[in-house]
Amino acid sequence: MKLTLKRIVFICAIILVAPISIFAQEKETTFSNAPVTKKGEKWRIGYYEGGPYINYKNSLIGTVQGLMELGWIERTDIPFQEPDKEETTALWDWLATKAKSKYLRFVKNAHYSANWDKKVRSQVATDLIKRLKKKGGDIDFIIAMGTWAGKDLANDKHKTPTMVCSTTDAVSAGIIKSPEDSGFDHIHAQIDPYRFVRQIRIFHDFIEFTKLGMVYEDTEAGRSYAAIKWVEEVAKERKFKIVRCFTKSDGVKPEVASESVKNCLEKLAKQKVDAFYITEQGGVSGKTICDHAKIMNDNRIPSFSQKGPSEVERGLLMSIAKGGYKYVGLFQAKTMAKAFNGAKLRQLDQIHESPPKIAINLETAEIIEWDVPPDMLGIADAIYTEIKGCE
Repeated sequence: MKLTLKRIVFICAIILVAPISIFAQEKETTFSNAPVTKKGEKWRIGYYEGGPYINYKNSLIGTVQGLMELGWIERTDIPFQEPDKEETTALWDWLATKAKSKYLRFVKNAHYSANWDKKVRSQVATDLIKRLKKKGGDIDFIIAMGTWAGKDLANDKHKTPTMVCSTTDAVSAGIIKSPEDSGFDHIHAQIDPYRFVRQIRIFHDFIEFTKLGMVYEDTEAGRSYAAIKWVEEVAKERKFKIVRCFTKSDGVKPEVASESVKNCLEKLAKQKVDAFYITEQGGVSGKTICDHAKIMNDNRIPSFSQKGPSEVERGLLMSIAKGGYKYVGLFQAKTMAKAFNGAKLRQLDQIHESPPKIAINLETAEIIEWDVPPDMLGIADAIYTEIKGCE
């Protein structure tokens, strides 16, 4: 099918740009974003993540920058963060010791990580909840980064306000009750309900695949990361088949997870899938995506990155993702600000749709012999003329 300019503009206007959700409801908006103290004292912030992950670090940076914009933290440059370094410990140490604020204190010993170890996760969650329940405790607000942390803290075992960030789908993961309701007064999780539906629809509009290859861990968390519920919805609507291969992700060594992704990609390539939808999981990272992209490109199979442009730059064909972390970071900062101004987190909107960013890699298109519609270049935000960051 030839994609005309009129059709591409229609696709982008209806599927990508308009931030419309059938879930959208106007909730309490009278709470202020203005900086305030806790009766003259600083609000004490803690942090919990399932393990190091670049999205978690970027989300935390975006939130801190949002707090700076709102006046909760003095404006300053955040120390340079190496793009492929996923750990947040150094960043948290800087927040705890160097960032200046009259209103917030990032508690130095309140940075928790399960390091993607299931046994460590159980102990960390137990210890953290015990700390949160302690009378006269020393943490007023928790940033829970990712699905593991969200699931561990989105419960009635404690009452400390908890903002869950950087989850693929907080509803299907069982973290919140629905996009409109977290289910607990002290829980909030940002969600973009139709982000993945938009991704798959536009990918199908461009590639018209009949067999979509997907590799993911067949667990509750793995299916949530892969947005399987939404992909299946579009598959039924568009009448294409999902060809699956199951990987190892959480709770295993990174090299084991990466090898399982590699094996699955090679297996599905032999089965002649028409396209790949590459989702977020333990075996896909900035260190491994080049090797994974090469498998798909050598087999001339179009690929789509769920994560975003950073993977397109390293060899995947295309992506449509949120435009960086500025917008979601400011949304999360405002959520924190309203909580400190008296809001229950359950009262606040959870739905946030960042402006999308369209990315295409022209070298990848040439390798797989896919003719990029000329008009597509006119609407792309990031056009990579070559594969970068791969040795």
